[in-house]
Amino acid sequence: MAENLKDKEDTRTLGEETEEEDESEDWEDWAEEEGDDEDEETEFLCLFCDSKYGTCDAHFEHCRSSHQFDFQAIRKEFGLDFYGSFKLINYVRSQVAENRCWSCGVTCLSNQELLNHLHHAVDIKDVKLPWDDDKYLTPFMQEDSLLYSFGEDEEGEDDYKTSFDKEEVLRDLKDFGYFSLNEENIGEEIAVSTDISDENRMEEAVLLSNGHLNEANSSEKALTNGTDCDGNLKDKHSRIDLVNLVGKQIKKVNEDYFGSYSSFGIHREMIGDKVRTDAYRQALLKNPSLLNGAVVMDVGCGTGILSLFAVQAGASRVIAVEASEKMAAVATQIAKDNGLWCGKIDTESNKNYTGGVEVVQSMVEELDKFIQMQPHSVDIIVSEWMGYCLLYESMLSSVLFARDQWLKPGGAILPDTATIFAAGFGKGSTSLPFWENVYGLNMSCIGREVVEDASKIPIVDVVDECNLVTNAATVQTFDLATMKPDEVDFTARVELEPKFDSLSSISNEKENKTTLCYGIVLWFETGFTSRFCKEMPVVLSTSPYTPRTHWSQTILTFREPIAIALGNFSAEKSSAIGTVSCPASKIQLRISIARATQHRSIDISLEAAGVLPDGRKHSWPVQIFNLY
Repeated sequence: MAENLKDKEDTRTLGEETEEEDESEDWEDWAEEEGDDEDEETEFLCLFCDSKYGTCDAHFEHCRSSHQFDFQAIRKEFGLDFYGSFKLINYVRSQVAENRCWSCGVTCLSNQELLNHLHHAVDIKDVKLPWDDDKYLTPFMQEDSLLYSFGEDEEGEDDYKTSFDKEEVLRDLKDFGYFSLNEENIGEEIAVSTDISDENRMEEAVLLSNGHLNEANSSEKALTNGTDCDGNLKDKHSRIDLVNLVGKQIKKVNEDYFGSYSSFGIHREMIGDKVRTDAYRQALLKNPSLLNGAVVMDVGCGTGILSLFAVQAGASRVIAVEASEKMAAVATQIAKDNGLWCGKIDTESNKNYTGGVEVVQSMVEELDKFIQMQPHSVDIIVSEWMGYCLLYESMLSSVLFARDQWLKPGGAILPDTATIFAAGFGKGSTSLPFWENVYGLNMSCIGREVVEDASKIPIVDVVDECNLVTNAATVQTFDLATMKPDEVDFTARVELEPKFDSLSSISNEKENKTTLCYGIVLWFETGFTSRFCKEMPVVLSTSPYTPRTHWSQTILTFREPIAIALGNFSAEKSSAIGTVSCPASKIQLRISIARATQHRSIDISLEAAGVLPDGRKHSWPVQIFNLY
């Protein structure tokens, strides 16, 4: 026995030595390969001349001191994110290739003349953003190391090791329609492309990137930009680096987003919104045939209040999903404090409740990593996912993911409908009245400037119904039970007509049915319809006609007001349509809302036209608003 034991020990020792030798050889091979990679030093070609540098910092310092181009200052001044910076680099390279000044647009006869011409922008704020176009997401120069390294100094080394949702990254890149990724050495091939139908859909939806429409690149230029004629990145490492950088960008936005919900102030505001909380409470507690014995998933549970309502309504099990680590812990504690935690139901104080709340700290897209569940095993999905203008924060896509992954066929989703509305607003919803009389002094010059500034950004504020000067029109309706995820990007056409009670005299009797429309206000309603809530359907409205909510309304201001009038009237043919002397009888709108390149933000484009009773019309230039 002892000899056998000794033989086994000798065998094990020999095996361990062999294993260690193999591991040592593997390590040495790896180290050699790594050393070979390090021998190939990365070089950064100057944006303007032929100089090359070993680090990004040295490169950008050279550009600043020799070519009056301060990359970091420009990024800070314009608040450029990863995508914006990526576009800026490609834009500058494209301009230099044509001997054109990046800031003033002057074209020189040679590169040397351009180098002599380069200058600081007189006022960097006056520089428009010509690079803010999706075509600059395509690398202009083949194997441009600068594109994949400019953000390295901003983030710690650990950020490179953290994981991210690869599918989400690829979906984000697919929205750009420029890259086809092929990860040859990762064990799988992933292709992202945009077919003809997608291009048509994106064009129709007017997908925007920080305020500019997509433009297709010619295949000739694509060949010179380090891509093939299908827009595929040629260099394997560049492809993987791009995925890593985009993944880090999305991961950072998600961390900031979920981190913001760690503040108790925002939860007090939401819970204290009586319209919001009562709507969900009634939908859950007043529909026993839906909730009794049901398995419920609460997507983005926050404090867990909806999950607790569901248990009180008779749910047999509630999976409360919360990505914020802090709020997941808080929701668990609240469930315990109320005797409704799945680990221990307090039967003394909760005799009527058979289920409990199980809190899972995770994004719903990664839920299967943290909990064992069968697909399509949930009876009800409930979520308070709505953001400003309904779609801000892009949480709807997470709810639809949960629906497709976990909801039973025919299962309920609460709410199950969502609708966006629009109406025109008048002078009373601007700051003009305030500035026209400041303690008896006329400061309307300030008011005019404030209104002009408002035409560039969306404003979230409360609009009084008395300041609406047109009827309300439906912009878009979503059926959450059946809609596809890409339907959150849409284009809609609506017509607004003057409200009779909004018309007031502007100057004389001829114009006493004329008023000025200064822009449009957007709001939404969500419905807990009789499709699922048979005992008590509920509507949650953020309309100016109903009690205010924490969502308020979203205001989009025209560059100049449009005069509108009710009924038939005699208009001066020499006057411009939409002016007081030639008011429009209705306003036609083309509104596009799409997910922005900045993760969880949305872009809104607005086109307006004033129409006369005889059909003549005048259109104003498109306006772009970014809600971020």
